[in-house]
Amino acid sequence: MQKVALLMSGGVDSSYCAYLLKNQGYEVLGIYLKLHEKEAKHNVFIGNGEKVAKALSIDFQVINAQQEFKEVVYNEFIASYKRGQTPNPCSICNPFIKFGLAFEKAKAMGCEKIATGHYARVTDYKGIKRIQKAADSTKDQSYFLYALSQDSIDNVVFPLGDSIKADIKPTALKLLPFLGTLETYKDSQEICFVDTDYIDILRKHEQVEQVGVVKNTQGEIIGEHKGYMQYTIGKRKGFRVFGAHEPHYVMGINPENNEIVVGTKDELQTTEVLAQNLSLSPGFKNGEYEVKIRYRSLPIKAEVRVENNIITAQLKEAAYGVAKGQAMVVYDKDVVLGGGVIL
Repeated sequence: MQKVALLMSGGVDSSYCAYLLKNQGYEVLGIYLKLHEKEAKHNVFIGNGEKVAKALSIDFQVINAQQEFKEVVYNEFIASYKRGQTPNPCSICNPFIKFGLAFEKAKAMGCEKIATGHYARVTDYKGIKRIQKAADSTKDQSYFLYALSQDSIDNVVFPLGDSIKADIKPTALKLLPFLGTLETYKDSQEICFVDTDYIDILRKHEQVEQVGVVKNTQGEIIGEHKGYMQYTIGKRKGFRVFGAHEPHYVMGINPENNEIVVGTKDELQTTEVLAQNLSLSPGFKNGEYEVKIRYRSLPIKAEVRVENNIITAQLKEAAYGVAKGQAMVVYDKDVVLGGGVIL
């Protein structure tokens, strides 16, 4: 019997994963990762995990990874905004914390596999295991998994990969009625350590309210803003453009001078995206693929090539709001080939 470490968040999805894995014949070790300092939230979900583990007769462990999470994910989140970029903390957390640190600790406890409630799958692609999009395209999370190591991909299990999100809760509650008694905690953001707005996090560490100038693409001063860290590429509100008669969008951020550059929607579009390669293998063949430049963006066909570890994507159609610091992920149909951080 293979032993699998299941990362349990304390919600219905990962609790249902524990049930599925046990029924598939695995010896299941439930693991709750403490990643930040929200003790009230931790207490609720650790209690949920303990309740599920007891009901299913599986082991349950709490791993404190707060220091590692702060050093690898949280501090980079702050530093990225300070550099005028838009970070993607989940894409960092997954390879280094959830499928890195946690998997290594799980191996030390005798686990051969690691499982999560991510909506994604694993498939064989030209003789190599690769991340594949989930069956439920509306909840697919393959984008956030583009930087996983090959060892992680070879040993990961996604119990919900073939499921439809809308079916999970009613099915889980029917099979495991006690899940309906789990305490819940409503997240207002996709980023686990953000309660309301990322600006609230930045305010704890940086002076974000600093009035600066707004320039157009010709370098002319045309307005003012409230502090460059409060803006991301594509944003169209929160700054003032003198005498503007049409919407303006953030096109660039210059942290050294506390400036933002704005333009019209037509000026915002681009057909070329560069990224620092993180996970496209040395054997990657240049050619036509699909790329995603944000989690919520639709895939765009592109000619993709890698040279000197820089990914260049020549897009077949214009993209808007391409932001430094976000991930560009390369797909062959529904298979993740890898990607990198947008430059």
